[in-house]
Amino acid sequence: SSRTARSEEDRDSLWDAWGSWSECSRTCGGGASYSLRRCLSSKTCEGRNIRYRTCSNVDCPPEAGDFRAQQCSAHNDVKYQGQLYEWLPVSNDPDNPCSLKCQARGTALVVELAPKVLDGTRCYTESLDMCISGLCQIVGCDHQLGSAVKEDNCGVCNGDGSTCRLVRGQYKSQLSASKLDDTVVAVPYGSRQIRLVLKGPDHLYLETKTLQGVKSENSLSTTGSFLVENSSVDFQKFPDKEILRISGPLTADFTIKIHYAGAADSSVQFIFYQPIIHRWRETDFFPCSASCGGGYQLTSAECFDLRSNRVVADQYCHYYPENIKPKPKLQECNLDPCPASDGYKQIMPYDLYHPLPRWESTPWTACSSSCGGGIQSRSVSCVEEDIQGHISPVEEWKCMYTPKMPVVQPCNIFDCPKWLAQEWSPCTVTCGQGLRYRVVLCIDHRGMHTGGCSTKTKPHIKEECVVPTPCYKPKEKLPVEAKLPWYKQAQELEEGTAVSEEPSFIPEAWSTCSVTCGVGSQMRLVKCQVLLSFSQSVADLPMDECEGPKPVSHRACYTGPCSGEAAEYTPEETQLLSGSLQELDELYDWEYEGFTECSESCGGGVQEAVVTCLNKQTREIADETLCVSSRRPPQLLKSCSLDPCPPR
Repeated sequence: SSRTARSEEDRDSLWDAWGSWSECSRTCGGGASYSLRRCLSSKTCEGRNIRYRTCSNVDCPPEAGDFRAQQCSAHNDVKYQGQLYEWLPVSNDPDNPCSLKCQARGTALVVELAPKVLDGTRCYTESLDMCISGLCQIVGCDHQLGSAVKEDNCGVCNGDGSTCRLVRGQYKSQLSASKLDDTVVAVPYGSRQIRLVLKGPDHLYLETKTLQGVKSENSLSTTGSFLVENSSVDFQKFPDKEILRISGPLTADFTIKIHYAGAADSSVQFIFYQPIIHRWRETDFFPCSASCGGGYQLTSAECFDLRSNRVVADQYCHYYPENIKPKPKLQECNLDPCPASDGYKQIMPYDLYHPLPRWESTPWTACSSSCGGGIQSRSVSCVEEDIQGHISPVEEWKCMYTPKMPVVQPCNIFDCPKWLAQEWSPCTVTCGQGLRYRVVLCIDHRGMHTGGCSTKTKPHIKEECVVPTPCYKPKEKLPVEAKLPWYKQAQELEEGTAVSEEPSFIPEAWSTCSVTCGVGSQMRLVKCQVLLSFSQSVADLPMDECEGPKPVSHRACYTGPCSGEAAEYTPEETQLLSGSLQELDELYDWEYEGFTECSESCGGGVQEAVVTCLNKQTREIADETLCVSSRRPPQLLKSCSLDPCPPR
């Protein structure tokens, strides 16, 4: 990959420049990207050879579902202990939040289906911290790794709390024969950290109203956590007390009500943070009071609803003591003299202190189609506001000094979501018949993972494959199932060595024997490789990046007697013929043969164990090349000549 220019700091170090950033591990909801660098020294370099950053920090659509749940459900078509299950996520594990633990639906069976969740998975449901390479990393509200920046009580990242206000109060029930219920408090759209505690025999329940005017009711009949208008509600019911918690922000207007259930009085204490959604906004200058000869014009202030982006009655802004209405600004205008011919001076029809009539619109209706193009409409009327702030409809010609707002507009003109099949994985076997897998995602018009695709048109994710190589090993009793594509690993069936996220030696298959008869040799390549978890690709590394003993790259082989030879075989070849072609590396092995002389005659020295290559049958010392396929035993040392040396 292309390398970025080395920084001054890197130039003085033993590291190569950082490589370019990889693709993001997620398309939405917050993922991770990585960059690699190479150590240019034969010695170990200080620091890490990989760094991470967050990416795709945009909210996923609601229909996309939970990322951890997607990873669990991906195992639904893979048998566990011979049986298929529908897997549900187990979240907020305090011991290992970055392992993929799932529970079989309808059972108590909880299984760790993978040691690591995919990069970008949230460590905990109520936190931005994310799992990267199996470790939980701190993420601030600014979506930066390692950041300690937090949201204020208003939900503003690194805010000062000025965009909301604390609402605290108490309600006491007043029993009436004609009244079965009453309103405790109205909690508006966008409020956060709502908490209510009822003490007494009565019962709380909820009424909601969305911005589109849709109303609903929730009885809060049982203890539990549930969704109300996409807001998570936690409700606890006790014999003489009820507790209601909503973290928010609310996606609708909530009205908390009380239903009278007993003769005794009840009290409700409540507290929440309410957003300041109505603010004064200064207008442009009104038209000049005269067309020539000098006039003047003023600005005014209008109350603006931040959530609906429209002007509303002033009384909404007066509700907040923090809101101070700005004073009007005055300036002169049209100072050119009037024409001398008639000396006529036109006076504008509206007093400059009286706001001009304006167009006012209702909210847009819901789009007629969720994708592929639809229409939505609204009504637009001309209204006038008097000095007392009362608004009334007037004739449309009074608003014609500005263009009328459109009443119909296109909406959701983007393409509908469609299935996108990624590349097939390698076959799960190296010979004969096996399986291969691929990831199939529902992608929206922005190229982001979403929901809404028809299950009837989903391409299949698994199919049989055939590797045109004869199998010489006995077939497994059970078919080999591949792991999911994002956990796939290159498997060495002979060595049992798999590429992992830690650098390791990976041997390739042995070559054919160098001779067609008699004793020959075989060769193979041994590489230092690492599995890149983001791209699920294998990268070659320098040999010194891998730790531990390197597997042998050549060994002896025997393919039988050569035709026409007399039956004059060495004892080893005779044994091979009679013993089902026993391999040569089973006849020779390393053994310890005593120790060297002590390095010192007194005062303490060391002796080193002598290692030789022996024929196991004849016990004769053989050439060391015949033992290359066996692992050489470790060096052994022992103390000797421990008596103190005589004084000189």
